[in-house]
Amino acid sequence: MKPLSVLSLLFLLIWSIGVQARLTIEITGGTEGAQPIAIVPFARPEGGGVLAEDVAAVIAADLARTGRFRPMPRRDMMATPHTAEEVDLRDWRLVAMDNLVIGKVERAAVGGYDISCVLFDVFRGKQLAAMTFTSRASELRYTAHRIADMIYERLTGTPGVAATRIAYVTSDGNRGGQRVKLEVADADGHNPQTIVSSRDPIMSPAWSPNGRQLAYVSFENRRTAIYLQELATGRRERIAGFKGINGSPTWSPDGRSLAMTLSRDGNPEIYVLDLVSRNLRQVTDHFAIDTEPAWSPDGSHIIFTSNRGGSPQIYRIPATGGTAARVTFENDYNGRASYAPDGRSILCVTRIDGSFRIGLLDLNTGTMRSLSSGRLDESPSFAPNGTMVIYATLHGGRSILSAVSVDGSVSQRLSQGLSDVREPAWSPLLR
Repeated sequence: MKPLSVLSLLFLLIWSIGVQARLTIEITGGTEGAQPIAIVPFARPEGGGVLAEDVAAVIAADLARTGRFRPMPRRDMMATPHTAEEVDLRDWRLVAMDNLVIGKVERAAVGGYDISCVLFDVFRGKQLAAMTFTSRASELRYTAHRIADMIYERLTGTPGVAATRIAYVTSDGNRGGQRVKLEVADADGHNPQTIVSSRDPIMSPAWSPNGRQLAYVSFENRRTAIYLQELATGRRERIAGFKGINGSPTWSPDGRSLAMTLSRDGNPEIYVLDLVSRNLRQVTDHFAIDTEPAWSPDGSHIIFTSNRGGSPQIYRIPATGGTAARVTFENDYNGRASYAPDGRSILCVTRIDGSFRIGLLDLNTGTMRSLSSGRLDESPSFAPNGTMVIYATLHGGRSILSAVSVDGSVSQRLSQGLSDVREPAWSPLLR
């Protein structure tokens, strides 16, 4: 099996100004009921040598962070088989393991490594999957993420997100010497790389559907402007620098258009820019403030925040324009909305008893459920498989990132040294 697509290699070659401290992830809740699984240490290549990564350890950590699996500690393993012939599933039934993963790393004939692994259903006594990857030494961690995703999908039926990436904004230093950076890291916080570094604010990073570009807002020269930046080359282009507000860029599902908020004619409205023809089309036309657009998964509608009803609420309008319909009715503030990947729910920031929380609105029932418990939680972003949400929150007097499962059972905290971290955006699935 050939694991590394052109897009995968693109992310391994991602352009950067400098390497930063990685995000540290702490699991703060949600291991109850997790499925036990044993990830046996993989056999190392003959002849010894030190591998850049412990592949099995990376896989185990990826699966543990999902909250769906509880990897067995290595110290408790009574055997360490590396081939199917060496496996006696009776050993693993005795310690109540549901699944077992074994594997080995061998030197490839063309350089690099061949990584093979096998997934077993312990109680049914069945081999569920066998896979082989070829990887460069520098790509071992990424390959381990891909293996974890394939195991996760085989056992849950849902694509994994270990091989995805997260964009976020950091700031450090005092007001006079503050440095603001747009960074991209692996979903586990490793391999952070700086995409843009500035003394001016950076906001609203948004991934293109193919994962090759980021759109974002910069306050360079004391004016807002929307930029597109290619991750592999660093090439960037200013696509909206009108007088007034240029904000909240969001990609259409087909990647051909960008919705945004502009006040070029005096009042903040929702516009759509065709990225090929560069034609700009106005979608909303109302005396109220219309902002924070987000596309429906099929591209037919745009949801946005508006105070046209007296308080900020979420509205929906056809992407071609027309009549807007109100979507949210609970609580006196709802904003920064986005659709779940399956289109069945909407994620937003909602105000509850004076605190800003992350809310999940079920579009079938119309009920809102709070996913967070902070006093200032903001900028929520869905994982591309729809199982997790990442957002910015306050902890210990500074801004960090948190992640929570949509059912509320799993929670994590992500921080980066002494830097403030905010404006997270989860990448699409990378194939």
